[in-house]
Amino acid sequence: MTLTATGPVVWIDGRIVAPDEAMVSVYDHGLLYGDGIFEGIRVYGGRVFKLKSHLDRLWHGCEAIRLKPALSQSELDAAVRSAVSASGLKDAYIRLLITRGKGSLGLNPNHCPRAGTIIIVDRINLYPAEMYEKGMPIIVAKRPRIPAACLDPAIKSLNYLNNILAKVEAIDAGVHEAIMLNTEGFVSECTGDNIFVIKDGAINTPPVTAGILRGVTRRFVIDTLAPALGMKVSERPMKMDEVLAADEVFLTGTAAEVIGVGSIDGRKIGSGVVGPLTKRLEAEFKRIVAKDAPED
Repeated sequence: MTLTATGPVVWIDGRIVAPDEAMVSVYDHGLLYGDGIFEGIRVYGGRVFKLKSHLDRLWHGCEAIRLKPALSQSELDAAVRSAVSASGLKDAYIRLLITRGKGSLGLNPNHCPRAGTIIIVDRINLYPAEMYEKGMPIIVAKRPRIPAACLDPAIKSLNYLNNILAKVEAIDAGVHEAIMLNTEGFVSECTGDNIFVIKDGAINTPPVTAGILRGVTRRFVIDTLAPALGMKVSERPMKMDEVLAADEVFLTGTAAEVIGVGSIDGRKIGSGVVGPLTKRLEAEFKRIVAKDAPED
């Protein structure tokens, strides 16, 4: 095993190895069929941000697809922390995966006797730094969000092809993100981020029933950031005309954190740069995680 003093590491089924030494069986159903659950988690100042919330969501996803993790929740908590410690990174990004594990070439999950566990600790810079000042240009994807009756977006599964194909639309348009509508035409979420809309000082975000991932950072904005600044967030259905008429639009996600939107499909949102309320929310987020990032 070759590990640097400070740098990326991979915890895989009980062993900590360098990234180029991490291996998974080609018969793992996570690789063969996208059969598994994952989480993206941040580390700030050595503290694992909202780890319990992430593990709770991971467990919900595993239960929803009838996948039994090889470790208990407390054991997985300890494994995550050991991987972070081994990396030596004080500020990092964690990709945690529970795969169905090694099995046969058929679909039957019962042929996979033990789930796989992978914890990647690395760094991430999702969007250019200047976009957090100037605002991010995004588009509306033509591809709709897959209906929950087919595959519930609240399950953060390894099958991310719906998101990837919408992401390809964004890339083709020369931008980093795309809004996805559900099949009823309501705003759902972006390919990797939740979306918030501000109009006349009121903050709104699509509800879970719109077909969204229950974002951990989204919930942190609703329950902690907005109230700390005297704001309230309403969860309700929205159409695109309301989003386009907003004073401000911002996105949230573990990797993205809080980032303002400058334009949608080439149309300016508000002044066309990050709005004042979004800036306040972003600043409050940075203040909290820098001071004492909550781990619950």
